[in-house]
Amino acid sequence: MTDEDDRRRSRPETEDSYGIPEDDEGLLPWEFVAEGMRGDRNYWVSTTLPDGRPHARPVWGVWLDDTFHCGGGEHTRWARNLAAGSEIVVHRESGDDVVIIEGTAGKLAEGSADPELVERLDSAYEEKYGVRHGTPFWAVHPRKVLAWSDYPADATRWTFEP
Repeated sequence: MTDEDDRRRSRPETEDSYGIPEDDEGLLPWEFVAEGMRGDRNYWVSTTLPDGRPHARPVWGVWLDDTFHCGGGEHTRWARNLAAGSEIVVHRESGDDVVIIEGTAGKLAEGSADPELVERLDSAYEEKYGVRHGTPFWAVHPRKVLAWSDYPADATRWTFEP
């Protein structure tokens, strides 16, 4: 779960030709991230293959307690990638209303995860997709979040304190 005190909002850094404003006027609120992540049906995740190449695939997921959670069978390629290294990028399906979460994924497995949280995740999956997922789930802990809907005017970056 992210806490407002843990995140700093600013402008993303890129080359000048992209025209990102230097002031804070027009920065998006965190609710833009939460609403988008809560409302989507499909998301893209990118992990790293054992040989260092990127691996992207669509997943289902839920936004609960200000955190993105997704599920994946232990033997899927992307879950095996996360078992070997927790780095992950999550992207909304939209290329217009963009949210990109860069961070690490922590595994919530049967027997080690809080049973109340697992029940809440299963209920959220059932409400959204009509099925209960069951463990394992992956909780994405952001290091950086990028978002925009009117690029470059509202391009916003959040960075998180460890």
